[in-house]
Amino acid sequence: MKAYRINDLKNFMNKLLLSESFDYFLLEEGAIVTYNTFRIDGRIQKDFYTKEEQEDFSLCPYDFSLWKDMRPICLQLIKGKRTPLSFKFVLHLLPEHMKKIMSDAAVEGGEQQLKAFTLTIKYDGNTASLMTGISTNTFVMDKTPEQLWDQAFQKFMEKNQLLWEEI
Repeated sequence: MKAYRINDLKNFMNKLLLSESFDYFLLEEGAIVTYNTFRIDGRIQKDFYTKEEQEDFSLCPYDFSLWKDMRPICLQLIKGKRTPLSFKFVLHLLPEHMKKIMSDAAVEGGEQQLKAFTLTIKYDGNTASLMTGISTNTFVMDKTPEQLWDQAFQKFMEKNQLLWEEI
């Protein structure tokens, strides 16, 4: 698990809210504080869909909403003449990308112990910070998945020209 402070807030916000840079993530939860506090539970409510839609795996392949689907909603809540007081998003890397990162590693207990590679994004009105982490099904002694995720995320930030410093 590593924590980062974003050095170029405008560029980061553009990448997060206006580009496809973070579209490899699912939204577990979010909170945006402006004139109200807006809370988002990213868990997909499968009962909303018809039985046929529920059986079509391509319509609801994940337990959480795709960031690319939630991004316009979050943008609508954030944009305006005033910056938000704060926001927080908890994202999960798409499972297929997590498996790709893990594919070359020999991890004790295998991939079945991992639930997700997580990314928590916090904005406090002045600065944005990001924290990587992993979610597991059971206690895992092996730190390899965490290290692989940290390395992959740093490459992601470099690729997307996000300026940061480790905190």
